[in-house]
Formats: sequence, structure tokens, C-alpha cells
Amino acid sequence: MKMMEKFRALIRTGQGGDDIGKKSSAANMGHIYGMTAPPWAQNIKNDMAVQFGNGANYIAHAQQAYCENPVAQRAVRMITDAISGAVLKISSPEIAALIDKNDGGFTILEDVSAHFLLHGNAFIHVQCDYLGRISALYALRPDRVKIIAGDDGWPVAYQYQIGQNVSEIAAYDEAGRPQIIHLRGFSPHDDHYGTGCLAASMRAVAVHNAATKWNEAFLDNAARPSGALIYDPGDPTATLTSEQFDRLKSEMEAGFSGAYNAGRPLLLEGGLKWQSLSMSPADMDFVALKAASAREISLAFGVPPMLMGLPGDNSYANYKEANRALWRLTLIPMCNKIFGAISAGLNPWVKGAKIELDLDMITALAEDREKLWAQVSSADFLSKEEKRAMLGLTHLCVEAGDE
Repeated sequence: MKMMEKFRALIRTGQGGDDIGKKSSAANMGHIYGMTAPPWAQNIKNDMAVQFGNGANYIAHAQQAYCENPVAQRAVRMITDAISGAVLKISSPEIAALIDKNDGGFTILEDVSAHFLLHGNAFIHVQCDYLGRISALYALRPDRVKIIAGDDGWPVAYQYQIGQNVSEIAAYDEAGRPQIIHLRGFSPHDDHYGTGCLAASMRAVAVHNAATKWNEAFLDNAARPSGALIYDPGDPTATLTSEQFDRLKSEMEAGFSGAYNAGRPLLLEGGLKWQSLSMSPADMDFVALKAASAREISLAFGVPPMLMGLPGDNSYANYKEANRALWRLTLIPMCNKIFGAISAGLNPWVKGAKIELDLDMITALAEDREKLWAQVSSADFLSKEEKRAMLGLTHLCVEAGDE
């Protein structure tokens, strides 16, 4: 059987060493998803109970993707690091102190963006002091949060479970201010929970992980030898004796195996001949399969494959264009959603609360900004105030009559 056929059979039947098939086979996809069919094909109530009730489904997904798959982890880290390190326009020092608070090297924006990206939901607990002022913002693990809806369908409280301990947080305090800020991605089948990138990428992650384990087993177990020694003395019934076989085996292991003996010439005698074994193009298909899975993972998270170092992807002229596409198509829309939701949630606590991304400080967009500045500067029919307004510099407009 060809190597590619073995690999497909491994995924299809769930058989083979190191549990490769069990984690990636179509017959055992229920082990990955916690169900026997894709989430969108299930009953909504049962699906939410599995996915959000105990969090086991999300934990299994996160373990396979973020903890075991280098492509998915790199995509997530690239996005979260960019968002947490971006320069922001914040309306007040009070809010800036809450956003910039560093907890063990992590900021709240990094945790929130990672939860929102992977899970499709992010929950921020607004904690206040005895005077009713905001004292801290905490990102809650979404797999531990359960939304309690009222008779009208709107959330009235949130349950947060750690082990056997369950605490309930009202959606609003006595003054009508939100105690939980819920960032929700779009979901076609649920009114309260969003769908993250993790669910869309899990099949590609499963195939990529299975291919990686196949390669590891191939190297560890020498699944395909480089060649074979054939005993052919001319007599079809002749065979090596046990002593001859053991001596030949020991000499091969001692003198021709291992990296030190690579390329060493082989001296044959007594009717022995060497038959080289090579992989056919069909056997090498699993390499292309792994690369295709890596591109699908990058696509699910919105990261250009070129930035992930994947070979064969020349959709962009250079890294500068790919980086610009990452900001324009993924990072800026995600930042607008996250910062808009946080600003709306904090506004009842701090009037006029606003968090925005400072586009002027994004290095990848400097060229676009330079072109805009040149176009606006050459527009003689615009006044100074109108030019500043077009560039987003209204806060620098001087009073009438000033230079």
C-alpha cells in the first residue's frame, strides 16, 4: 500500500500507532467536537450545553490548536500581540490605567483578544470599590461563563464556575451600570454566544496534527527504509541461515545506521544485492496535504500565509503588502469591535469613555497615511480646519484667528 493510502486509511479508520487516527479520523470526529456531527448541524440547545455548559469541548479544541499546533498558535499570538501592543487613543487617564494594567506580563487586551478570537466570546468583569468607582477589569475565561437569560431573552445574569464553586454576577448593578462586558462574535445559530475562529479551523488543525505525528512516527520507527538487501544466490529455494541473518543484521546496524554512517559505501558478498526504495509522487502527497491544512488554518484566523512562513504562497508582492493586508482586513476590524464594546460598557461608569486605535502610529499603514497627507495638503480649496478634520486631527484645531 502506498504511503498516502496508509495515511488516508489511518485518518479514515482510526487505526495506527500513537492514537493518530483516533484524534483525526472522520469516524472519531465526535471525539474532537464532543458530538457526532458539526456544531451547526446539531440541536441548538444541546450544542450550547456541550460547548458552553461545561467547557469541555472548547478546552479540547484549544489544547489541539493553540497548545499542539504551531501554525494556529503563531496566528493567535501574532494577532493578540499586535492588538495589545497597539498605540491607543484613550479618553481619560483612569481608563488608560485600567487598560494598561499588567498582570504577570499579560494585559487585559491580550486576554480579551485571545478569548474573542478562539472562543468567539469574551467576558470582562467590571469590579468597583466601596465608593462605586471602577477599580479593576478582569477577563473571565469564556468556557467557565454561562449566560442566564430572562423571560424576554436578554441576559440578566452570568454564572462563573471554577471547579465546584459557582458564583452569579448580575448583568447590571443597582445604578443600571453593566458589571459584565460581553464581546460576542457573529453566530448564525445562537442568540447569546458567538462563534470563534477555532471551530472553523478544527478540521484543518486535526489533519495538520495528524500529518505531524505521521512524520514523527516515520522518523522514529523507520516506516520506510532507504533500501533492502536481497539474497539472490541463483537458487530460488536458498535462504540465509539464522547465524548469517543475525550477523548481517548486526553489521548493518553497527556500520551503516545513524547520522555518522550516512553515505558510507556498502560492500556486499555471497549473492547479496542492494535494492533502493524511494517515495513515489503519490506517497509524497501528505506533504502537500499538510501545507494545505496550514494555509486553511491561517485563512480561518485571518493571517496571510506569507507572514506564517508557509512555502509556495506568493499572493502578495512582499511582506510589506501582506502586513498591510493583515492590518486592513483583520486587525483593524477586530480592534474596532473590541474597543467599541469596551467603550460602550465603560461609558455608564465613566462618562465619555472612549478607546480608539491610533491609525497614525501603525507602521504598516505609514505609506497609506503618507499618500493621504500628500493629497490633503495639495487640496488648496480646503481650509486648514477642513484638512485637519479629514486627517482626524480635529483635537488640534486652533481657535479662530490663531495661526
